[in-house]
Amino acid sequence: MQSKINTFFKPSSSSPSPSPIVSASATPDADDGLALWEKNRNVIVNTYERRTTTIARSEVVKECIGELPLKKGSKNKKRSYTQFHLELGQSDFLLRHCAECGATYAPGDELDEKSHQSFHKEYMFGIPFKGWQNERVLFTSSLSKNRIVMVVLENDSPAHRNKVQEVVKMMEVELGEGWILNKHCKVYLFVSSQRISGCLVAEPIKEAFKIKAPPEDEKRLKKESSSSPSTSIQFGNIVLQRQVSKKCRESDGKLDNEAIVCEEEAKPAVCGIRAIWVSPSNRRKGLATRLLDTARESFRSGCVLEKSQLAFSEPSCLGRAFGSNYFETCSFLVYKAQVERLN
Repeated sequence: MQSKINTFFKPSSSSPSPSPIVSASATPDADDGLALWEKNRNVIVNTYERRTTTIARSEVVKECIGELPLKKGSKNKKRSYTQFHLELGQSDFLLRHCAECGATYAPGDELDEKSHQSFHKEYMFGIPFKGWQNERVLFTSSLSKNRIVMVVLENDSPAHRNKVQEVVKMMEVELGEGWILNKHCKVYLFVSSQRISGCLVAEPIKEAFKIKAPPEDEKRLKKESSSSPSTSIQFGNIVLQRQVSKKCRESDGKLDNEAIVCEEEAKPAVCGIRAIWVSPSNRRKGLATRLLDTARESFRSGCVLEKSQLAFSEPSCLGRAFGSNYFETCSFLVYKAQVERLN
């Protein structure tokens, strides 16, 4: 009996192939159940291979993540796990607001950043303009090579009107949409360094209303104009003219929440200034004044309009400050512009 037990625990050197099951009655030693079980038992052998100490990193990623199911018709491409941004609590992590042009863009997005750079350059310095063959040039400067081009919307070519629409679209960023143009308008474009850096839109009107200005505003305006220093210096036959940048009051840089109170009696007027705009980098350089003077000289053929024949369309706070300086009074004419879509 001991010898049979030792034989049972003795390890076998080779794995025997499983033998067919033999019934207990067919063996000669039917009484010995242990010997019968040993002969007919099924042997299962597990083989283990030692893994290498260095494991490929890609294999570990595949084991942890696994293969994702592919869509029908898609190719089996390796996924990229590159991290482009680090979120460290930034206030403008997703979108960034430009303080100069007011545009909102996504930093890190190449297409979005290029769009912002293009818009920022056009907003700050003006719309690119190479010129036309047939231009109505009304003013030229031999020193700076600046010029003012007039466009009559009723008669000019579609190419001229399309360029005006492009400039007006930039003006609408600050002045609002859908009211600047109508078919009776004349548009004055200030061209400098192959860019349209200023624009004035004028229309014919018949009457306007004078603003009721407080007496203290008139006194302050007269005091500022009388205390302004001389802007010219003469050396023999040479006269040097100094350019003065007029600053608005602190309240003029804010939104105008005050209502414009006008007199009830209408005054005759000829030219209505619907909108006037200068690119931010060219402001305080006299472009708006040059545009207004050119409009007075050319709006009616054969005559120069007086300043009292001009009227502004519901000016903003900055517009009121500019109008007070240009007309040399706070009680200038204003009118309500009619909204008419330009086809």
